[in-house]
Amino acid sequence: MRKIISLAAMICLSSAYLQAQVTDYRVVFDLTSSDTVDQKAVLNWVHEIADNNQGAKVEVVLYGKSLDLIRKGKSVAAAEVEKLAANKSATFKVCAIALKNNNVDKSELIPGVEIVPDGIYEIISKEREGWGYIKAKR
Repeated sequence: MRKIISLAAMICLSSAYLQAQVTDYRVVFDLTSSDTVDQKAVLNWVHEIADNNQGAKVEVVLYGKSLDLIRKGKSVAAAEVEKLAANKSATFKVCAIALKNNNVDKSELIPGVEIVPDGIYEIISKEREGWGYIKAKR
């Protein structure tokens, strides 16, 4: 009888632990690369997370030389970025400082892309809130 009770308790605790993992899935990707392979890899990871973890929160923060991913007419995956952003599967946030340094106007951004004052501070803030951090590099 003790074995059955112990086994039942273990199963209940395991399922509660797994459920907590799924409902608290929050990750921020740090993308600075102009390499389209790196950019496509990030989008694949976003899809893998969003498609397999309902309720997961995924954010991609772009700065440095990664801006072409979220620029109309320059992106290798404009439709995909727009679809992910529209479906709320992920948020794409671009650094205002990077926009200025790269002479990119906000009118050039794919619909759904948000501007934050400082990309690095955005990442730090997410980490403080308990989000996981991934440096996007293949």
